[in-house]
Amino acid sequence: MTDELLTVVVRKREQHTPGVITLELVDPQGQPLPGFDAGAHIDLHLGDDLIRQYSLCNDPADVSAYRVGVLKDPASRGGSVAVHERLFEGTELQISAPRNLFPLAQTDGRSILIGGGIGITPMIAMAYALHAANKPFELWYCGRSRSSCAFIDDLTSSAFAEQVHCHFDDEHDGVGVNLEAVFAGSDSTTHMYTCGPAGFMEWVMATARSKGFADERIHKEFFQVEVETGGSSFEVYAAASDLSVTVGEHQSIAQALTEAGLKVKVSCEQGTCGTCLCDVLEGIPDHRDVFLTDEEKEDNDQMLLCCSRAKSPRLVLDI
Repeated sequence: MTDELLTVVVRKREQHTPGVITLELVDPQGQPLPGFDAGAHIDLHLGDDLIRQYSLCNDPADVSAYRVGVLKDPASRGGSVAVHERLFEGTELQISAPRNLFPLAQTDGRSILIGGGIGITPMIAMAYALHAANKPFELWYCGRSRSSCAFIDDLTSSAFAEQVHCHFDDEHDGVGVNLEAVFAGSDSTTHMYTCGPAGFMEWVMATARSKGFADERIHKEFFQVEVETGGSSFEVYAAASDLSVTVGEHQSIAQALTEAGLKVKVSCEQGTCGTCLCDVLEGIPDHRDVFLTDEEKEDNDQMLLCCSRAKSPRLVLDI
């Protein structure tokens, strides 16, 4: 991945629901954009050091434009509100090149894609890719109501419409999707992918495990989580920069280093994206992210600086 930014312009903005817009981003000179694989995302640079990540939801075979869907979150920390209030047709902005932390597994087995709410976005690109590769899959789109969910018409009129299943709680007396039926017929070659609200994803993943899915066949991407904050103060030594800081009780490592003059690249600030991942040279991290796997956390050789803290009095980081 390169840190070089791309300049794009909003070619099209659509209001899908009262809370969800889609944006088509294109090169100002009409050139093709860099290719991407299903599951990839881009960083939108929204000004004032405000950077937010959004999954690409268009067909990976078409790089004439990037398409993203953005929910205006009432609990927004500024990102989704900035997108809704600042980005209109003709607006120019900078984005990162695509990067993929949520790729499709290299398998010919069946894939089950389960998107909750706006978490459907990466699943759309996956469905395009699986359909093009003639691989078996089903796409399950779950939400509280049909009126609050975007992309329904796009999915039900797509070339893979027969693989699309929609479940809206208010059309089933408030009852969620029947995961027993979703996972019926799965075997040791089946892979499951999920994205959506944290509680929804935890329920989906717990059910998958109860059906015999090994962790390596469960793929996830969180877009929002409740981050546990605060704790005892501790020392951080940034070895590459020869800088020591004290991280306060209500301060993140990233904040402490930034205040001391060392710029730390962050994006989600919730431990979901991996932007601030850093190698740990000494000490024991207190992992509070959902980005690293349990096995990676046990190794204690890397951590996310936006939310994780320390179990030891001192951490030495390679930054």
